Amino acid sequence: MAKIEIKVPAAGESVTEADISGWMKKNGAIVSADEELVELETDKASMPLMAEAAGKLTITVQDGTVKVGTVIGYIDTDAAVEKQPEPVALPPKSQPTTSHATGHPSPAAAKELATKNIDPTTISGTGKDGRITKMDAQNAAMANAPVETQYLASPNTPTTPESPQYGNRNTRSEKMSRIRKTISKRLVEAQHTAALLTTFNEIDMSAVMSLRKQYKDEFKERHGVGLGFMSFFTKAASVALRDIPVVNAQVGEDEILFHDYADIGIAVSTPRGLVVPIVRNVESLSLSQIESSILSFAKRGRDGKLTPEDMDGGTFTITNGGVFGSMLSTPIVNRPQSAILGMHNIVERPVAINGEVKIRPIMYVALTYDHRIIDGSAAVTFLVKIKQLIEEPTRLLLDL
Repeated sequence: MAKIEIKVPAAGESVTEADISGWMKKNGAIVSADEELVELETDKASMPLMAEAAGKLTITVQDGTVKVGTVIGYIDTDAAVEKQPEPVALPPKSQPTTSHATGHPSPAAAKELATKNIDPTTISGTGKDGRITKMDAQNAAMANAPVETQYLASPNTPTTPESPQYGNRNTRSEKMSRIRKTISKRLVEAQHTAALLTTFNEIDMSAVMSLRKQYKDEFKERHGVGLGFMSFFTKAASVALRDIPVVNAQVGEDEILFHDYADIGIAVSTPRGLVVPIVRNVESLSLSQIESSILSFAKRGRDGKLTPEDMDGGTFTITNGGVFGSMLSTPIVNRPQSAILGMHNIVERPVAINGEVKIRPIMYVALTYDHRIIDGSAAVTFLVKIKQLIEEPTRLLLDL
């Protein structure tokens, strides 16, 4: 009997185990090649395992935590895989042909939908033949929100209690996902192992907003991507990191590790929790390339397709709580990095300019940093550099 083992694959150097979120097929089911079998969740991302060949599925590990390389099932390729065709009435030519899987949730998705009290008929499945996956179910509540609002955000996305249950004084519990547990562990670790301090500044966004308004249509037509504020701040951060390299460094045992490049993480809020994909070598990228990278991460975060490699490394992080309306915050450093920049909402405020009071669009920015290696003067100088580059974007474009 020919058997193909189903093993937990490696998913990055630091990932040694995964949780089985749910099997898409029942034990003993006949599966087709490239069909989704099981969904695994690691510390950094979730990923489906596909059938390498057609045959009969035998599940040896139904759920729980498993090590990388563990055999959790196998496929008997010698088993009969022929399926009796079911008589299907042909739809009118004007209607598209769908399979039985279309609009039907997988077992894991069905459980998620039932927990969240979501009608599966309101969801479009992205799985094979239109099947509703667990990620589709988790994204259902956020499906209609714009990508920028969903994902380029601060770490914690508030959830709305389900209307039928809210107010009846019941309590309920949900199992904490592996990603959420990892987030909790790392945030507490950052607080306990670093001397964190936050400093603030304010930025007049008039110049960037005017530049964006003037060129956004031409920019999108030329590059196929919108011109947002994130690319300006990300590029400005790369310049400031070059000029104040200690902000781009890390604390070692008896040394400080400096980086001669800027790999900047963009905090992305997804239904499963905060992830930080990395835009690499920002110092060598154009604004359009930065925008394309961030948009790609946002879409893949929404679809659950970010990989551990997307989030590996990073020398600095930017988080944007402004999309949720945050006025001010003190973000927590993403260890082992030494600093993180927090962006906030833009509000018209009265400011004094040349002895006159004028109304300007102002953003408060915050830099949380590890005071063990970054002095207050370096942190303030870094924020002042960001302020100069954003308030005078020609400096950014001319590398001044």
